[in-house]
Amino acid sequence: MTRPTVFDGTEHREMNDAEYDQWLIDAQEHKRRSAEQVAKLEALESARAKLAALGLSEAEIKALVG
Repeated sequence: MTRPTVFDGTEHREMNDAEYDQWLIDAQEHKRRSAEQVAKLEALESARAKLAALGLSEAEIKALVG
């Protein structure tokens, strides 16, 4: 597998072992944070729908959840 390349200030080169290991860790963290953000937005949408189903106006919902 070809590793991603980096620019070290003078040339483009393939990542070394330490850089590649950190890149993998960062990619996993990004994926985890993205999944958390999607879950949070889905929960917010669900809450808004439930409040609307209870008869609250959009202004009232916005006052409660922003």
